[in-house]
Amino acid sequence: MQCSRLSQAALNSMTEGARILEADSYGPKVYLLADGNILKLFRRKRLFSSALFRPYSKRFINNAAELIKRGIPTLTVLQVFELTAPGMTAVLYQPLPGQTLRQIAGGEGFDWQQNLEPLVEFIRRLHTAGIYFRSLHLGNIVVTPENEMGLIDVADMRFLRAPLPRKLVKRNLQHFARYIAREELNEGFPMQALEQALLPA
Repeated sequence: MQCSRLSQAALNSMTEGARILEADSYGPKVYLLADGNILKLFRRKRLFSSALFRPYSKRFINNAAELIKRGIPTLTVLQVFELTAPGMTAVLYQPLPGQTLRQIAGGEGFDWQQNLEPLVEFIRRLHTAGIYFRSLHLGNIVVTPENEMGLIDVADMRFLRAPLPRKLVKRNLQHFARYIAREELNEGFPMQALEQALLPA
């Protein structure tokens, strides 16, 4: 996908009235625009890094394309921009419709004991397809209106030609467990049952 130049004035105009979904010490990182699309900004954090040759925005775009190729629902990239600030790019995309599992699980009456199996099957599908998503957690898994699970925030992943080896499955579940602990969901989420299902003895 060809990268277009986006001036600061054009960026300001595009994000006018937008809702900031994510920010860091440098400023906004993710905008929900008035038309429902999302603009995600990528900053190169160091002067010399691999991002100099392979920008994070390109990884994001390539990962989304590879997920679609492997049959996993995800966001739809619309445009990529080079910004005026040094080392900055941005991706405009249409979000994957639906709700995250984090949102769904927060609903009244939700019970993980009755809803764990679809999550197990989805994660197993990712691992079987050779997809190692370091940021795999409830906030990055979306359930679509067609009741399919898909992925968002896809910059941080690797694709293997074969199913993930056991050590990578284990590492992926460790990342997942840290998210559950950080979000203080240990009491309600059956982490042990998830691990047993995906890493049988």
